[in-house]
Amino acid sequence: MTSVRVERTDDGGFVARNGRGAEVAIGGASDDGVFSPVELLLAALGGCEIVTVEPLTADRGHRLVKLAATVEAEKVAPTRLGTITVTYDVELPPGDDDAAKVFTDVAHRVHEKHCTVGRALREVTATEQVLP
Repeated sequence: MTSVRVERTDDGGFVARNGRGAEVAIGGASDDGVFSPVELLLAALGGCEIVTVEPLTADRGHRLVKLAATVEAEKVAPTRLGTITVTYDVELPPGDDDAAKVFTDVAHRVHEKHCTVGRALREVTATEQVLP
């Protein structure tokens, strides 16, 4: 099981903490210096994809010089996102003629099969609310 705890802080903000002690401040879309919940969802998708793509590409002998992803989603209703788009920004190793194909193949496989966050967004995921 994977879990995080989200709670209101003494100053009225919100924070998410994992069991390893990492924290992320959470706020509304207009709050400065913090991520909104939707931005965290997009960050989770982009992070899941690139932390999976990077080692798989490197293991195949094609360490990318630069690897980043921009994740965008249009809000199609107040509580609904439309299509989420992941756009990669990649710099290939100089002189490596096979790196582009390897990267593209790996990125497609990761997106379709290996990114847990992406799969959860595409598939029906049950959520349960437990109240005191």
